[in-house]
Amino acid sequence: MADKEFDLHDVVQMKKPHPCGENRWKIIRMGMDIRIKCQGCDHSVLIPRREFSKKLKKVLEKEEQ
Repeated sequence: MADKEFDLHDVVQMKKPHPCGENRWKIIRMGMDIRIKCQGCDHSVLIPRREFSKKLKKVLEKEEQ
């Protein structure tokens, strides 16, 4: 599986927007599942890593070390 490069605290864009209209998500937890938080309404969603990789469109902002 060709993984796109993403890390904890990166801001990503998914293929489909959140119902609130925002399409920017921040990665707040990584493991077998990935928890992302909507930047518009602060709703968080837990997604299995494989499903997240399929639905990820691109990384908008990388976390600065």
